[in-house]
Amino acid sequence: MAESFPAPKPATKSPAGALLLEYALKALLVAGLCELVLYRLVSRLGMHLSKVAREYVAVEYFLRGASSIGFALLNFSAILVFLVLGLFLFYKMNGWLARPLDRMVILVTSAILGLTVVFLLFPPAMLGSIAFNTLTIVLVWTLVIQYCLAHPAPLSRAMIICYGLGVSGWLYYQISTTTFGWLGIPTSPPLVHEISRAGEALMVVATGLVFAVYSGFTFRTNNRRQRKRAIQYALTWAVLFLALLVMDGVMEGVNPAMASQIRQAGQGIGWIFQMGMGYTFFLPFAFYAAGLLLWSYAVIKQITMGRRAGYGLALMFIAGYALQLSHLTMFVVAGLLLVVNDGRVEARESTAQAYPIGVSSHPTAEASGVS
Repeated sequence: MAESFPAPKPATKSPAGALLLEYALKALLVAGLCELVLYRLVSRLGMHLSKVAREYVAVEYFLRGASSIGFALLNFSAILVFLVLGLFLFYKMNGWLARPLDRMVILVTSAILGLTVVFLLFPPAMLGSIAFNTLTIVLVWTLVIQYCLAHPAPLSRAMIICYGLGVSGWLYYQISTTTFGWLGIPTSPPLVHEISRAGEALMVVATGLVFAVYSGFTFRTNNRRQRKRAIQYALTWAVLFLALLVMDGVMEGVNPAMASQIRQAGQGIGWIFQMGMGYTFFLPFAFYAAGLLLWSYAVIKQITMGRRAGYGLALMFIAGYALQLSHLTMFVVAGLLLVVNDGRVEARESTAQAYPIGVSSHPTAEASGVS
């Protein structure tokens, strides 16, 4: 009796441009992170160390070289984020990664990219800046609604809403102050500084919620080794957080001179990050340090798993709070698109084994597909 073999299953092909998107995202992550460190942070550090740079020529050359490389990476990352947004538009228009409200996302994203091209040819005036930021806030909340529709968990919705409100605080500051300046109104917009600070505080809250949603960190496990490791991590972070929180008061009582030096060093670090990422550090420094650790853990975990959400969270962090450059705004948009349309980044084709050796009564295990 002749043996019958199962028919070969067709390959699950990745959409066109998936390989380009994969490498564009990886290059964008590296370029954006290096630009953040070399241009937005180290160059500001050079302004803080101007006296040292005048005394030591090597320091001056290092700072100039880092600033030049960072500026080149800034332009390169702007091109890459433009490419990533264009690929997402291509996907959406062809029905891939379909979500509710995609028509609105396509329309507003196309308008933002079009305005960006126009601004390259004609420098934007106040009205152009108002239009760009208004479209951005509409797109941010459209993507927030998309995320809430796809993720019914209360913690996930709280995370994305906190982030959306945080970004909206800065966009309100930009839109309101620019509008008042364009109209020639000499007074400050209503509650502009309060809303901006509330937005920064919500961004810090979002870092903790990102950890809760995307880190996979839990004490509920039957594996004693994993539970022990989780307890060690939690205790270490708790001790560091409390140490940073009470360090100023303790040092003031023990050694007032050293406490003053630590406070001045903290102000210098805060000034560098304020110029580079827009955080004013009006909250205790321990909250920002904890947020950095929590967000970084979640990003590393998701990227090592090969998820789009990891790259999206990284871009949202690199953009910072004060979106003073247009490419940072597009970082936020691209990051939200990646988080909303989460899935595997690798562009591979999954094929089942065509002719398995031998005949088994159990079904053969299929290769895991890639979303």
